[in-house]
Amino acid sequence: MARDAVLSPDGVYRYSLHREWCTGFFRPRWVTFVMLNPSTADAVHDDPTIRRCVAFAKALGGTGLAVVNLYAIRATPPAEAMAATDPVGPRNDHYLAMFLDMAARYDFPIIAAWGAHAQPDRVAQVLAMPGADRFTALGLTKSGAPRHPLYLPGGARPSPWPAAVGERR
Repeated sequence: MARDAVLSPDGVYRYSLHREWCTGFFRPRWVTFVMLNPSTADAVHDDPTIRRCVAFAKALGGTGLAVVNLYAIRATPPAEAMAATDPVGPRNDHYLAMFLDMAARYDFPIIAAWGAHAQPDRVAQVLAMPGADRFTALGLTKSGAPRHPLYLPGGARPSPWPAAVGERR
């Protein structure tokens, strides 16, 4: 499996993570996950969330995956990430926009999967980005947020996320 990640020079932020298990395809099919914030996974190591995302992406016929986040700060508990001075990170919106654009251009699936801890203002900022109207979700929390993949059955399949579609009307 090919592995890569883009981190800030000091390692505080992870802007994107990539895994590709079927290289050499003429037309790869990447599944993009937009999650809350990164924890310990990097260019070498996976964490339980990344292993779960790989399983979902493979089940969807993906040849690889990209993971970007609402907040790029690397922290395991969400409360720690939200307490940071700049949880979004100076380059995060660039990477979010780049992967949303790529997914839209090549018709790759985009799965919103940040769970219930995102700040509404930040969600609104991301939903305003081009391509965000294509967000799907593997499930919804009671409040309507896209569920985190770690807490879903393996057979979950994405469907359009109503909040993303509604924002663009």
